[in-house]
Amino acid sequence: MRLKTLLVAAIFAATGAGVAHAEPLKIRLSYIVPVSNWATMLFKTPGLARHLGKSYTFEPIHFQGTPQLITALNVGELDIANLGFTTLPIAITNAGMSDLRIISDELQDGVPGYYSNEFLVRKDGPIKTYEDLRGKIVATNVFGSGTDVPLRIMLAKHNLQDKRDLTFIETQVPAMPAMLSEGKVELIVLPLPFTANPSVRAATRTIGTTGEAVGINQLGMWVVRQPFLDKNRAALADFMEDALRQERWYLDPANHAAAVKIAAEVTKTPPERWDSWLFKKDGQRGDYYRNPDGKLDAEALQKTIDLQVQYGFLKQSIDVKKYVDYSLVEEAAKRLK
Repeated sequence: MRLKTLLVAAIFAATGAGVAHAEPLKIRLSYIVPVSNWATMLFKTPGLARHLGKSYTFEPIHFQGTPQLITALNVGELDIANLGFTTLPIAITNAGMSDLRIISDELQDGVPGYYSNEFLVRKDGPIKTYEDLRGKIVATNVFGSGTDVPLRIMLAKHNLQDKRDLTFIETQVPAMPAMLSEGKVELIVLPLPFTANPSVRAATRTIGTTGEAVGINQLGMWVVRQPFLDKNRAALADFMEDALRQERWYLDPANHAAAVKIAAEVTKTPPERWDSWLFKKDGQRGDYYRNPDGKLDAEALQKTIDLQVQYGFLKQSIDVKKYVDYSLVEEAAKRLK
């Protein structure tokens, strides 16, 4: 009887019968700005996330700026970080995270025909040129972020430097328009969707853009650590398939009205705030560029990193192509054909 019991147990073990299925992989993806970052828009479209709850689960996590993502990723509080062109090289060279891999594009700023983040001053204020900012206070979301560094580079081109010629302060993006209006600061760097607010438009004037400062820049890209990728490749491929399917759905003009409705629900704002520009190509009146195949502009990323070294905001450059892994987006694209 003892031998029979052992044989039955061996058969069950060999066939997997009676063994519980593995728990779905929990994927925690960061976001900075609602809607502009994909994390808040994914899984709002019924029927498009075919693997959700099966091979993976999903949790969006909010951060004020991309520099904070480095620590979160390093200590395991985040699985996929939407790092930008300023934070990726810092994570690799300063934090020693040489195992980082870029698995997907998220959004690109400064692409011709698409939106670029704006440097805004009061419409009726004293600031007409960058030189007028001497001795003034400017606001940024987080020191070292993808909106902060381009402004610093633009000011450096005009021989202006933080602490020497003017003062940078950190503040949350939603609070910036009020601070500008009240005269607490003389310039703010504002991304979408905040610049699409009619009241902001009425009260401000644009004196420059991130694209003018640094050219095409990889404002967001999905980055993971190599061990996490290696251990969970199958579930991550399912996630990328679902994500790419949803992203393409949002980018399809036929779904514009539905996308606007979702954006309004996510942010609890009027649909009119989104209708004229969301996911549209219309220059500064449109949206950021997002690659429908999930592939970033690696050449532009390399140029912006080298530019930061040139202006002294990075100590050393990196070879971008060593950190790009297109295997997941390529697998997703094959599945979606």
